[in-house]
Amino acid sequence: MDHKLKQLQPYPFERLNDLKSGITPPTHLRHIALSIGEPKHPAPEFVKQALVDSVDQLALYPSTKGTLALREVISRWLERRFQLSAATVDPERNVLPVTGTREALFAFTQAVIDRTSDHKSSEKPNQNPIVVAPNPFYQIYEGAAILAGAEPYYLNCTADQGFIPDLNAVPEAVWQRCQLLQICSPGNPTGAVMSIAQMQQAIALADKYDFIVASDECYSEVYLEEGNPPAGLLQACQDMNRQDFRRCVVFHSLSKRSNLPGLRSGFVAGDASILKDFFSYRTYHGCAMSLPVQLASMAAWADEQHVRENRALYREKFAAVTEILTHVLDFPKPDASFYLWAQTPVDDIEFARGLFEQQNVTLLPGQFVSRASVHGNPGQNRVRMALVASTAECVEAALRIKQYIQSLAL
Repeated sequence: MDHKLKQLQPYPFERLNDLKSGITPPTHLRHIALSIGEPKHPAPEFVKQALVDSVDQLALYPSTKGTLALREVISRWLERRFQLSAATVDPERNVLPVTGTREALFAFTQAVIDRTSDHKSSEKPNQNPIVVAPNPFYQIYEGAAILAGAEPYYLNCTADQGFIPDLNAVPEAVWQRCQLLQICSPGNPTGAVMSIAQMQQAIALADKYDFIVASDECYSEVYLEEGNPPAGLLQACQDMNRQDFRRCVVFHSLSKRSNLPGLRSGFVAGDASILKDFFSYRTYHGCAMSLPVQLASMAAWADEQHVRENRALYREKFAAVTEILTHVLDFPKPDASFYLWAQTPVDDIEFARGLFEQQNVTLLPGQFVSRASVHGNPGQNRVRMALVASTAECVEAALRIKQYIQSLAL
């Protein structure tokens, strides 16, 4: 087995299970989980019907590249959603379907990291590659970097920077070894959205230091202001007249947008030369999307009404929950995503343990999705709340959290 497996840290939910082990919460209170970012809104009926109608196609092998029809639907969606010029996204060259962004983010890192030597200069042989990633983060970024033979470099996302990674804070020596910059906008767990200017700064650094920018945009369709959708990396490219999307790739998913986490359907889009090599990797990876899932995905990407209805449900929950918690917890108002990244009055791990013990509500301690750095741990004294349950459950959870906080002051 790869010795790097021993370098992997336990997944956040393993740590959460350990934290709750041995605790018996109040039995008269129904458990409410705000810990896992798994959408609970109903899956669209027309998507489920598309699966049923195409079930006979399970008898056929799917191709790794997916059908041209699926890639065309995705290409047109990207152009509409991110105001790209017509026919900018070539379905033959700029799009690859993936079985969810989790597997794609991991596989992409394995494919693009050159672990044998410094790929940029023969004058710097055998320098370990670096993957720069936000902190806090989706733990796949870290694990993928380690198993690809790269060193993760954590870039703290703090309140004084609007929870956006400060690219100016990265030393030049790090950029010189960087092969991949992983960004996440809207951010998990902060909900912060990078501006086009901030994305363009990342692209300029990629040009200067010769690395790839990978933008995880799987929360891009869960935003709170209907007329203000988050920008995307391909949009930033177009505004620079960079229609080839050089050095840039984006990751999108139906899990959050369409409440289809079990469908395992998403896509990667961007630089055609990068995707050509990634496609070669994937032909050996064994990750082709089944034809019924492709047809269901086409139906989902082609429809926006269910996405608007989804956002309205989240907007309702955020309004109700923040009204209850605003005077007892400090948290940034997220621009997008379905998380609250709240500051706790005591240590976040202690807070999560006590809340479960007294109120039977589960949250994710901030330290479980962050790492200590020379500038501190940005997850310490914060918790992530995933507002994925029904509005009634989220309101009940908020009332219990408020009661628990008030008990700490006694």
